Amino acid sequence: MGILPAIGAKEVNLELGSLSELLMLLAAMVYAVALILWALDLVRSSNTVRELEASLKAEESKQLIGVGAGAVRTRHENAEVDGQLVDDTMAYDRSAPRRGGARVAIAIMILAAAVHLAAVVTRSIAAGRVPWGNMYEFMTTGAFIVAAVFLVALIFRDIRFMGVFVAGLVVIMMCAATMGFPTPVQPLQPALQSPWLIIHVSLAVIASALFTLTFAMAVLQLIQSRRQKVLAAGGEDKLPWMRLVPSATSLENAAYRINALAFVLWTITVILGAVWAEAAWGRYWGWDVKEVWSFIIWVLYAGYLHARATRGWTGNRSAWLSIVGYACVVFNFTAVNIIFPGYHSYAGV
Repeated sequence: MGILPAIGAKEVNLELGSLSELLMLLAAMVYAVALILWALDLVRSSNTVRELEASLKAEESKQLIGVGAGAVRTRHENAEVDGQLVDDTMAYDRSAPRRGGARVAIAIMILAAAVHLAAVVTRSIAAGRVPWGNMYEFMTTGAFIVAAVFLVALIFRDIRFMGVFVAGLVVIMMCAATMGFPTPVQPLQPALQSPWLIIHVSLAVIASALFTLTFAMAVLQLIQSRRQKVLAAGGEDKLPWMRLVPSATSLENAAYRINALAFVLWTITVILGAVWAEAAWGRYWGWDVKEVWSFIIWVLYAGYLHARATRGWTGNRSAWLSIVGYACVVFNFTAVNIIFPGYHSYAGV
């Protein structure tokens, strides 16, 4: 019962596959709870900002003796312009305010990631293969990697400011997978029954997950950059919670380093894809629509890295290039798989 034999593939356990789908739904719901907690933490962060500012002003008052009121006033005015309460290195400061809501949100995300991992592993066991043979599996595995990278990075860097954005993206990915591309566990298409699936697609999943994180950073960078310009012009700070987010420059630098790593992984993905194509179809490159868009993504991120490193394309321009690159990643994964016919159409659902 519950076992479906497949020609040229391992047996598929439908009952275990159904359990995996239930675990995926449960993980999505727990992520949604974490998202709500992260959002509440942002709402309450304005009070945290005021408390920290009061503490800083009290410390400045103590430094008035022997420093001079003018120097302290200048320092205070600079703080009003910069106004960031997170060090640009984002080094984790264990003496920083605990932010109880964020701590609970982190705990809930860890629980969600544990359930999510169980769902991915169960899916793999049920299918008797790696769990990224179709859009549903690619998206759910990618969502897990996004959450896992965020949680691991939290150990070393204070990136709680990304919590609501990461949780939101993971919830969107999980909902899109479970509601938009529901695919029961099934044998692989014959063309995918290859050891190259493990290497080629796993690298694509990891690279796409990293591009997702840099997309979130780019959006935050644009918001922070606009806010800093308003403050520099003497305007009102309408987003006080953004003081818990590093400066736009720091976000840009972090996104650049992550994009550089993701670009290397994507480059290897394209190269190995060509090697697999030669083994499967007898040619390394055939201008299939999937191959074309994978190359377009490579060109965009190569241009992003080159422009920022050598042409001085910093600030908002680099952020927009990163966003456009990620939009192409999403288009390549969704529209190209679903709408356009090609050799890769079997990977759609």
